[in-house]
Amino acid sequence: MDVVQRAKELAHRAHAGQVDKAGRPYIEHVARVAAAVRVPGHVNCSGCDEAETVAWLHDVWEDRPDFNNWILPRWLPMQMVQAVQALNRNNATGTDAYFRAVKNDAIALRVKLADIADNSDEDRLALLSPAVADRLRKKYARARRALGVES
Repeated sequence: MDVVQRAKELAHRAHAGQVDKAGRPYIEHVARVAAAVRVPGHVNCSGCDEAETVAWLHDVWEDRPDFNNWILPRWLPMQMVQAVQALNRNNATGTDAYFRAVKNDAIALRVKLADIADNSDEDRLALLSPAVADRLRKKYARARRALGVES
């Protein structure tokens, strides 16, 4: 089994039963992020498999630490393990350190930007209370600035 498929299956197991702030299955968010990191129309997209693999796992390490031993380099190349770790806020000593780690890892940065885009999508935010939606808009605007991307 290839790493993308293995990561996808692990993400489905890890996020089974979880829901997002709007009550939707959480895996839908993960799947959208995984799809977003692939370059449309490129069969041999450079880095797409790595980014898609990390995208499937991007919230497993942080949200489901009981699954971490499934991610470790037994089957996942170390470059991808490092990207998943960079995306884990639990590894950082603060917000600045977290965004610095993400910015310094090309795969993690690609996945985080797709994650932020999905989390700040206005159609998704419209499903939340105005107060929560506004808080999240501000949060993701700060995140984009911290990553060097204009809001």
